[in-house]
This record gives sequence, C-alpha cells and structure tokens, in this order.
Amino acid sequence: MIHQYKNNGYNIVLDVNSGSVHVVDEIVYDVIPLLERMSADNVICELSGRYGRDELSEAIAEVMALKEAGQLYTEDTYKEYVLDFKRRKTVVKALCLHIAHDCNLACRYCFAEEGEYHGRRALMSLEVGKKALDFLIENSGNRRNLEVDFFGGEPLMNWEVVKELVLYGRSKEKEHNKQFRFTLTTNGMLLNEEIMEFCNREMSNVVLSLDGRKEVNDRMRPCRNGKGSYDVIVPKFQKFVESRKQARYYVRGTFTRYNLDFAKDVLHYADLGFSQLSMEPVVAAPEEEYAIRKEDIPAICEEYDRLATEYIKRQKEGRGFQFFHFMIDLEQGPCVAKRLSGCGSGTEYLAVTPWGDLYPCHQFVGEEKFLLGNVEDGITNTEIRDEFKLCNVYAKEKCKECFARFYCSGGCAANSYKFHGSITDAYDIGCELERKRVECAIMIKAALADNQEGEEE
Repeated sequence: MIHQYKNNGYNIVLDVNSGSVHVVDEIVYDVIPLLERMSADNVICELSGRYGRDELSEAIAEVMALKEAGQLYTEDTYKEYVLDFKRRKTVVKALCLHIAHDCNLACRYCFAEEGEYHGRRALMSLEVGKKALDFLIENSGNRRNLEVDFFGGEPLMNWEVVKELVLYGRSKEKEHNKQFRFTLTTNGMLLNEEIMEFCNREMSNVVLSLDGRKEVNDRMRPCRNGKGSYDVIVPKFQKFVESRKQARYYVRGTFTRYNLDFAKDVLHYADLGFSQLSMEPVVAAPEEEYAIRKEDIPAICEEYDRLATEYIKRQKEGRGFQFFHFMIDLEQGPCVAKRLSGCGSGTEYLAVTPWGDLYPCHQFVGEEKFLLGNVEDGITNTEIRDEFKLCNVYAKEKCKECFARFYCSGGCAANSYKFHGSITDAYDIGCELERKRVECAIMIKAALADNQEGEEE
C-alpha cells in the first residue's frame, strides 16, 4: 500500500507496510502509482507526453530498486501477529488511578463532569490505592517496568494520598523485582514548592493542563467562581518546568471550535518558555457550541500546516520545541503490539475509581457496561476484557485502507464508542486530523534532514 502527497514543496511517498518514506522528484512521484498496477512499457506510454523515454526508464529503474530493497510495494506481514497476540495471557502494565473524583476548576469541555464521572464526588483512600498497586504487581507477570498515572478530577486535591502511594510503591519494588514509573496530570491550581520538589524526585513525567493564550484558556478553563485560571497557573508552570530542567513534562491543551487558530496557542506555549508541548482537538457531542464539526476540518488541516512550517523555522533558528503530534518514529517503533492495538486499554492499561472499580480507561469510567471488576476481586467481566483484546487495526473496517493505521493504532476506543456505539469503529473527525498530523510529521522529518544535509555541505 502506497500513500503519496505533496507538502511544503516536498513530494513524499510512504510505503505503508514497511514504513519506508521517500522524498522524490516529480517524475518518480508520477511513476510510482502507475508501476504498482501496470508494466514498465505501459508506464512509459502513459507518461510519454510529459517526460522523455530515457528519463522515464531511469525513474522506473530507481523505483524497481526500491521494490527489490523491500522499501516499496511491500506486503502486510502483521496480520498473523495479531492472531498470536489474541492468544497471549493478559498482562496489566499500567494503571490510571482516579485519586480524586473532584476538581477545583469547571472546564466547559470536561468529559469527567468536573471530576464526577457520572457519579459522586470522592477521594481515593490510601487503602484502596494500596490495593490497586498490589493488583498491578500481581497481574503484571514478568514485566518489570510498571506505570501509574495519578489522575482526576484534580489529583492534587488528594495530595497526601498521592505521596503515600508513591512511597508504598517504592517499598514494594525490590521485593517483587518491579520498577514503578509514576506520572501526574494536574491543572496546577494547588502547585507549591513542596509538591514540585516531591514530583521532581518521584514523578517520571508530569502533564500540565493549559489551553494556550489567556483569553482562550480562561474561556474554557475557569475556576468554580467563574474567574480564569491562567494568571494563577502560568507562573507556577514556568517555575515547575525550570525546576525539572525542561524535561519529563508536557504542557497539554485542548482546542475547540472557539480557537481553530490553535497554532497561535502552541506558539504561545513556546514563547512562555515551554518546550514539551501537546494540543488535542476537543471531542464533544455535535450539539455542543464548542464542538469541532466536519466542516471545520479543512481549516484545522491548514492550521497544522502553518504550525509545521513555523516548527521547522524555529528548529532551524535554534529555538525549537517538541510538539507531541509531530514526533514520529520512521523506524517502525514502538513494538508491533502497540502499533496494532494502541494504548492497550481494557487489557494492559486500566483505570481505577476512588472506590476501587476497574474500567478499560478513564474515559469509560461511569459507563456500567464497561465495569471490569475491582482491585480486590480482579477482572471478573472477562467478556469485555476479551472484546478489548481483539480491538486492533484489523478489527476496524475504517483502518484497513488507511495509510496512518500503524501510527495511530486504530484511534481511541472510547471516542469510537461515544460516536458509534462500538469500540471497533472509529471517530471520523479524529481520523481525518490524525492523517493530517502524520503527513505533517513526515514532512518535518524530510525538511529537517534536508537542512542538516545542507549544513554538512
């Protein structure tokens, strides 16, 4: 399967199954799709009105050399791997601990209903948290590295329990030959020196929620009293990331229909001194005023192009930043299972409520159909678990002909369920935007490689 496109002056060809990327001239770009379905002589006849016979023969030879090298027109070799993956024993490697079903902000787009998750406000007890870590250890098999994300609501509203659970996890590492990787997602309102110091010692990563420019952020992320959060959190975030030496964090935002010019918000992050950045499209019911609609897709794609162009410019000027969706591995990493099945929700990755219930991920919490079990009894709803185990790019009709399938791994199961009532469908707007981001990310790789070659010359 071949995907071709033009972006920022580059002719780009992606061989989907091998992951090989080729930046080519016009004649090779035109030859590649024809040579996949017709003979060399017919290709020459087809293109003889635009190119000379000798240059066409040379281009065809170049394309055939790529094919012989296994870099073009390759076969899909992953399907059998999925069948093997289905038979494997389920191993849990990560938990999302809902340490607080409560929040001190009132974000307008919050899928968790200001922390309530279709239920009651609650804080996780130390006892439940310990049982969750014990469950993870007991169900992780031979896997040594385990991941735990403290999530909410706002996890800092239950900070003492967060600290105690980190210490409890550390106390179990040597005994069970495990290594915990703790992360924290916070809106920053309660950040202080003591919390920052502890996080710098113990948290492998922190996610800091900010939607960009002051007017954008404060419109969607107000405090409970209606006041904006920007002026409170930005100085704290700046101090926090500097104390972490600009590493092991993300400033993460959400853009809505209100700021389809979100590239300005990403660049605002960079101008504030942040270098590890992420900006996600809001996922909301179509009737919501701020929801992204199908007709917004062209404008959003143009915005990704603008952001990609500025991203390259700043990289070349020595003032670059990392943008999550432009970080792409062209060497076909990570492992095959992750490329085919994504985040592992419902199998390798689970969410834990304050009272110890287990769900496939944080976005399914409160959907009783997806209740998997609890930290004391383990997984009791094996039918749902097995349904998630079968959720991969080959189970999704929309993924079969999509060039981005090995990069997005089939997209978010929760979004698929929200919009189509099935975890093996796909959220169409999300798919369109993911394809555009992949194209931009590949183009950026080409542009920066081109720049490096120019400097070496």
